[in-house]
This record gives sequence, C-alpha cells and structure tokens, in this order.
Amino acid sequence: MPTDANTQQLTFPADFLLGSATAAYQIEGAADEDGRGPSIWDTYSHTPGRTWNGDTGDVAADHYHRLDEDLDLMASLGLKAYRFSIAWPRIQPTGRGPANPKGLDFYSRLVDGLLQRDIAPVATLYHWDLPQALEDEGGWTNRETAYAFADYARAVGEALGDRVAIWTTLNEPWCSAYLGYGAGAHAPGRSDGAAALTAVHHLNLAHGLAVQQLRAVTTNDPRYSVTLNFHVLRGEGEGADEAVRRIDALANRAFTEPLLRGHYPQDLLEDTAAVTDWAFVQDGDLAQIQQPLDLLGVNYYATTAVRLWDGVTPRQNNDGHKDMGGSPWPGSTHVEFVAQEGPHTAMGWNIDPDGLEELLLDLHTRFPDQPLVITENGAAFEDHVSTGPDGGHAVHDPERIDYLHRHFAAAHRALTAGVDLRGYFVWSLMDNFEWGYGYSKRFGIVHVDYETQRRTLKDSALWYRELATTGSIPLPGTKVA
Repeated sequence: MPTDANTQQLTFPADFLLGSATAAYQIEGAADEDGRGPSIWDTYSHTPGRTWNGDTGDVAADHYHRLDEDLDLMASLGLKAYRFSIAWPRIQPTGRGPANPKGLDFYSRLVDGLLQRDIAPVATLYHWDLPQALEDEGGWTNRETAYAFADYARAVGEALGDRVAIWTTLNEPWCSAYLGYGAGAHAPGRSDGAAALTAVHHLNLAHGLAVQQLRAVTTNDPRYSVTLNFHVLRGEGEGADEAVRRIDALANRAFTEPLLRGHYPQDLLEDTAAVTDWAFVQDGDLAQIQQPLDLLGVNYYATTAVRLWDGVTPRQNNDGHKDMGGSPWPGSTHVEFVAQEGPHTAMGWNIDPDGLEELLLDLHTRFPDQPLVITENGAAFEDHVSTGPDGGHAVHDPERIDYLHRHFAAAHRALTAGVDLRGYFVWSLMDNFEWGYGYSKRFGIVHVDYETQRRTLKDSALWYRELATTGSIPLPGTKVA
C-alpha cells in the first residue's frame, strides 16, 4: 500500500519544476487584433451549435491586454515555470509567409516578463489553433501542413530561441486528430475516421520536422518535448484485454511508437486496415518523426474504462468527450466506453490519482531513459465567489485542493519509485474558454469574472503557492494565505 500522504511531509527535489499552464486561444482574446488571422477554433466556435451557449474565445480572459497583471499574478504564486502556447495565426495569419512582428513582440514581452520574475518560459508551439487558411487546404489531412508547421517553428525559434527554457511542439495531438477530424467535437469539426488517422501521421511528422528546425536555430541550450494525453485504460468483462489493446493502440501507441521508437504498431495498422491503407506514410517519414526528446510531456486527468460491445444492448459512449455525432475511435466501433464510479469532477471525469502513478511507472518501464514531466493535471468544479465584510472576494474550493493533493502525492510516489520525473504543471492557471464547453467549466486555480475580468485567487491557488514556494505538499490543516 502507498504511504498515506495525509500524514507525512512530501518534498520534491530542489530543481523540480512547479508551474502552471494555459493555452493561447483559451485565455488571450484579441482575436482580430495586431494582425492575427482566424484559426479553426475561431471558425468552429462561431458556428452555431458547436459550443456551449455559443461561447467563443474572442475575449476569453483578455490575457493579451492584461499581460503585466497576469505576470505579476504568476510571480505572486511563486511559480518556477509557466507553460504557455503560441498562437500560430498570431505569428503567420495564413499559416505561411513572413512572421508578423506584432505577434512575435507579444510573446517576446511575455518571455522577457517571465525571466524578469525568475519564471522559466515553457513554450508550446501548437495547442489546436491551426490557421484557418491551412484548414481550407485540407488542414492536418494535407501533408503540406506539416512542412508549414516546421517553417512556423523555425520563425518562432529564431525570435525566441535565445530565451525559452523548454520547447513543446504539439499539445495532445490525439485531440487534434481524433476529436477534430473523427468525432467532430473539436475544430475543425470533421467526422471522418480516415481523415483522423491521416491527421495522426501528419501531426507526428510535423513534430519531428519542427524539432529539427528548433535545434537548428535556438542558441540557449533549451530542452525539447512533445505533450501527449495518455489514456490509462481499465478493461471490463469478457474480452477486456482485447478492448484495452485496441484503444491503447489508437490512443497511446499511435504516438509513442513513432515518436520514440520510429515505427507504427503493427496491430494498429491491422485494426484500422478497413478505414485506411496508411499510404500517406512515405519513405523516410518515420526517421524524420523519431527525434531525441529531452522531456516527454504527460497530461493526465482521469482513467478510461472499456469493454467489447455485444452488439445487442445499447452501446455506451462514456469516453469523457463531448458527443457531436462522430467517433474518435476509427476501426473500433465494437469497443464501448463504460461509465466509472465516482467521485467525479464537473466534467464528469472520475477522480483516480492512482491512475497517474500507474501511468508514470508504466512509461518509465517502457521508456526507461526518457525523462518525463507532467504538463497538465487539474480539475473543474463548480466554483462560487464569496464576498467578505471588507469587500474582498474569495473562492473556497476544497474539492480542487483535495484533487491536487492526491495527484501530487501520486506523482511523488512515482518519483520515489525511481521515475525520472522533472516537473508538474497545474492546469490551469486561470479559468478560461474550455473549448466545446465554452465558459461553463472552470479549471483555473485563479477565478476569472468574465464580465469584469477580475482575477481572484481561489483557495487552491493559495495552497499551490505554499507548495511552489516550499517544494513540499502542504499537510491537511496547513493554514495558507
């Protein structure tokens, strides 16, 4: 049995990166300012019926206009690192051509502001906001998009490559490919299994090409990474192992095997043969994709339960993603996703910290020489702002503190067991546009009033400040302020 983290002080190594994370389209706003072009998420969110309440990222948390305020907020929380994403259409409005000076200037000011506050800049090049002009040419189903991405990576690397500490090429390519091109639940909203698998490969190729371009132009010896959202699978019923194997191939090994080992799993190719012949994989692609990584980014929120469908009873589809009619699981329609016991977050996702420990240990076993970093972990809950007698605002979120405490403790157990874990980024720094769920879900440790843009530190932010500044998980009952 693991050590009870509620009764023992758990401390992380002195060089362990304790940070928080955001994404450009979710917080920046300023959607049509300073030369920024439209992205697929601008188009998708402005399409009726795609997002909750018709919400868009036009304003979001207005971070673009509140940069200094937000930088000071990060410093006040004692963050050691900040993971942000760069909006491709802010740099290249159509996805190609010369870099937009005003776009580069914004991120240059962000990076400089972080360094001035002793916060390590961690830049993600792609967090789902493909320039719409590239989508009009086929998006990630078009091989040329991978080469356009490499050119974009070089342009950003030339501008910021003397100051960024860690570069991440892609955030969760699983979502970009399967939710965007298979399920229709993310931009660009397509529902085509063959297109989703084509996108998987072109995203993998884009990663490899971008790493090479970054290595060619950066000058400050940064680290290079990619971030994957791993599915920790629980099999149920007869045929459980087969259900797990199929979904593991689509969700996890479709990325880890080409990125880290230079090949696609044979069972993945066989499982999806009726969907596509994989002719889009060209000679030399896998050598381009398999680039040495200094860090592998790990995003974890919940586990996923699967079983083989009997073909008779109504098929369950509790895979944790918004149902927009399509499927993110090409070639596996006979696998169903089963609801799991609670407790659950406001997203309906089960809370299982042991799943994070299991994932880290499994990755360490399969890729023992690959350093890891938790690039996202956090939870949405129903937050409420209270006003004190002095007029001050507060958000009491004990559920989020408990969630973070248990997951940090799980990460610490993995670290103690020998996993080469280098850091942990809480998702998210602030409430934001939660993609198809609009502004209905709040993941932030900082509350954002979208009408006034007032920022309020939730109790979880105060808790995390204690952890970030001391390196130790606060014991229950520790007074934080």
